[in-house]
Amino acid sequence: MGGAPDLPPDFDVDVHRVAPDADTTAGPHEASMEAVVELCKRRGIIFQSSEIYGGLRGAWDYGPLGAALRDNVRAAWKRSMIQLRDDVVGLESSILMHPRVWEASGHVEGFTDPLVECRSCNTRHRADHLEPDAQGRVTCPNCGSAELTEPKAFNLMFRTYVGPTEDTAAQVWLRPETAQGMFVDFALVQLASRRKVPFGIAQVGKSFRNEITPRNFIFRVRELEQMEMEYFVRPGTDEQWHEYWIAQRWQWYLDLGVRAENLRVRDHAKEELSHYSKATVDFEYRFPFAWNELEGVANRGDFDLRQHSEHSGRDLSYYDQERDERYLPYVIEPALGVDRCALAFLIDAYREEQAPTAKGGVDRRVVLKLHPALAPVKVAILPLSRNEALTPTARRVSDLLKPRYLTQYDDAGAIGRRYRRQDEIGTPYCVTVDFQTVEDDAAVTVRDRDSMAQDRVAIDRLPGYLDERLALSGASVPG
Repeated sequence: MGGAPDLPPDFDVDVHRVAPDADTTAGPHEASMEAVVELCKRRGIIFQSSEIYGGLRGAWDYGPLGAALRDNVRAAWKRSMIQLRDDVVGLESSILMHPRVWEASGHVEGFTDPLVECRSCNTRHRADHLEPDAQGRVTCPNCGSAELTEPKAFNLMFRTYVGPTEDTAAQVWLRPETAQGMFVDFALVQLASRRKVPFGIAQVGKSFRNEITPRNFIFRVRELEQMEMEYFVRPGTDEQWHEYWIAQRWQWYLDLGVRAENLRVRDHAKEELSHYSKATVDFEYRFPFAWNELEGVANRGDFDLRQHSEHSGRDLSYYDQERDERYLPYVIEPALGVDRCALAFLIDAYREEQAPTAKGGVDRRVVLKLHPALAPVKVAILPLSRNEALTPTARRVSDLLKPRYLTQYDDAGAIGRRYRRQDEIGTPYCVTVDFQTVEDDAAVTVRDRDSMAQDRVAIDRLPGYLDERLALSGASVPG
């Protein structure tokens, strides 16, 4: 099986790029972090882990709707990165790896953050996250003391042990990234999949980072899930492929509804580059607290394959039959976190609007205008009331749609209140079963979340009607 063409195809995507020192001030924002966090807790999307015991800092649980949102983010990424491409294959590598993997990658020596400790209250903080006060002093965010220790390197990897003994011989690390699994498995995957360079290996999986100061809800956490792809290319073509993947990833966010004004690409300055990087850009999103990293796209050169070849003694080079040459491929890496990505989608979708009421007044409407492919619930089935004459038909409609989409059946409260509940969780379509449905026309009312327009649709035409609209939006529908 082949790979992609040696050089990327022509593309025309207007990517908004900024300088390395671009201002990070977010400015006025439509959604506050407090409003998003409150909505997530109230609707069971995301909430503090172990809350009944006081919680664990930097750890969050995803409720029924949050779990579905995460599934949809993963699915959208895998669909774009693997399913719709012929040159990328999937992998699920182990969380636990031989400890020499992390020596070769540089993580044991260099995966550190600068740590300072407050001598007054003994709390610890990342030195590079502390801002001087009005007098120019760097103080403790907890107690305000300026008595801080000198910064020292703190390794972010979690240690654990394999087997019954707890000594250095049994020590391993919880992986801080998924990328190394794709590098150490490169030769096996290439041979088994019969892919030619250029081609990619992609995976979604858990990573662990012992962050000194997790903060901003799920933006910075200690247990995270990453979506990473390593794209192996012939040396000399890497810069073109780097630009290609920057454009591809930019378009992915726009296709899923992120507003272009809230997204930018920032080039790393030379002194900012990681030890493995030839060039890196950050996709930055305008979070309410600041412009900050959403995804990185790095040109890693041949650093990783070279390091693992040298440390393992195994040849990880690639033989190009068409060119009759052997080389270590260069690697382009788009990498992002499921959690941080989900947060950006939630913030970008959050709206507070004025909506008309049935009595002619105006009401405040909170709505998540999530792209239908990301929405946890695709269709809600709402009988007009709990009248026993409506229930059998409403249940029949629900059973008709369940095999096709994640649905929600809701008959509790006034119909207007139920519409608002569905708006808050981002459900694109609500289907209302009323007395006319059962007494007259065997049709239902379908309400669009964004426009609030309503169509009358026969029940037997309902699956096709919804399929068409969800397909037009890019959401996955049955084949």
